[in-house]
Amino acid sequence: MSEGAPSVLSAWESFYVIVGSSAGALTGLQFVVLTLIKEAGVTQGRGDAISAFGSPNVVHFCSALLVSAIFSAPWPTVGPPGVAVALIGAAGVLYALMVLRRTLRQRDYQPVLEDWVWHAALPIVAYAALLDAGVQLTRAIAYPLYIVGGATLLLVFIGIHNAWDTVMYVTIEDRKRRLAEALPPAAGEGSAKAASTPPADDAPTET
Repeated sequence: MSEGAPSVLSAWESFYVIVGSSAGALTGLQFVVLTLIKEAGVTQGRGDAISAFGSPNVVHFCSALLVSAIFSAPWPTVGPPGVAVALIGAAGVLYALMVLRRTLRQRDYQPVLEDWVWHAALPIVAYAALLDAGVQLTRAIAYPLYIVGGATLLLVFIGIHNAWDTVMYVTIEDRKRRLAEALPPAAGEGSAKAASTPPADDAPTET
């Protein structure tokens, strides 16, 4: 297994170059998302929501970039990269559980089924797959590498979906806010306000 490891890893070189470069470039996408959130004026009172739905995307992209860098290195055997990937998977599972806890505790946004799948379930699956594949790499070569590749690509897709979902949500919320500000006050509000306002002391009275 040790003799064939370099050639097997080199066969994945193009794959990890594509995935790693994409993950590195897409990390900047989250900074664009945060800029849009700030410009839309929906950041106040939503720190917990950003921690639950925004920050994890950067972690997913960076995890995919790190795995790609590890498997692009010239390892003599698959044991060391397997250990590294297993550690990334273990840390990722713990982080995904922390994100799940933040999602349950925040009150700024009510998640729907799609949010639970993409923000909670799939990240746990991806990191658990990395953990399992990293452990199995000490015993075999072929199929654990496919698990690592699939899990890494899944993390990139999770980050892309979640970042786009955030942009769409912010855009819709900003449009609702602008429409609410542009609408004139209801007809009944002005008359009710005028009726409730007492007359001034120097106002003329009937005799």
